[in-house]
Amino acid sequence: MRYPIPPLTPEEERVIVYRGTEPPFQGRYWNRFDPGVYLCRRCGRALYRSEDKFDAGCGWPSFDAEVPGAVGRRPDPDGRRTEIFCAGCGAHLGHVFTGERMTPRHVRHCVNSLSLQFVPEHALADHVGRAVFAGGCFWGVEYWFQSAAGVIRTRVGYAGGRTPNPTYREVCTGKTGHAEAVEVLFDPQAVSFEALARLFFEIHDPTQRDRQGPDVGKQYRSIIFYADENQKSVALRLMVHLRERGFAVQTALEPLEVFWPAEDYHQGYYRRRGETPSCHRRTSRFGDSAESEGGMPAP
Repeated sequence: MRYPIPPLTPEEERVIVYRGTEPPFQGRYWNRFDPGVYLCRRCGRALYRSEDKFDAGCGWPSFDAEVPGAVGRRPDPDGRRTEIFCAGCGAHLGHVFTGERMTPRHVRHCVNSLSLQFVPEHALADHVGRAVFAGGCFWGVEYWFQSAAGVIRTRVGYAGGRTPNPTYREVCTGKTGHAEAVEVLFDPQAVSFEALARLFFEIHDPTQRDRQGPDVGKQYRSIIFYADENQKSVALRLMVHLRERGFAVQTALEPLEVFWPAEDYHQGYYRRRGETPSCHRRTSRFGDSAESEGGMPAP
């Protein structure tokens, strides 16, 4: 459940509504780097992750990436800069600059602290949704969810088995009962669980049993680990729809008990290597009905 958003103060209104700028080195977040997520101060939408924040030496919070689909861009009235704003409510955030070579991404979102609300890592459960999917090699599944609009963070790991805190080698034996899975933290204001579940069914072949392409074994089985009855109901409805369209869906539904994070070298595998997966690709399975749901990967 999200906390109530208090009304804007006059100074916040000056920045957020009337495109003002706060003085450098005075905002509450310019030198804050503890883990968490930065929300829009006006509407509460997730905008930035702490892992994308860096010290640019400019006196304002600086980020080299945003939550996919969360930040809009438009020419600034000064005719020289590019303004950034919350894609949810249009709140003014600051400006974006490229080519400065401050980070490997060569991007700097220069944001007013007054436009942001920080949520520390331990309190994220009150602000974000959580979904866990298994559909073959977790590298490829994570790749597609990482770029989906509204997805705040992904993490690969293991779920559905018996062995506590398993290693990759143990899971590969097939004896732990675990499946390679991906945990998705998402902003419910920007994307629904249904949109994410649709994406899941379109990036792997749910008609295969205990395998996915060349990867064979129970650790590669197709599963949705539901967090509550709503997620279970949505998943069941989508599976019925796919079966009505002629797909012999083998995807299992299991309540999420424990998600065990995988080793660090598995996290963000394709993004770190600058590659695209060969094991997973996008295939339309829902027909025109898929067009009505947001939250698909941004171009």
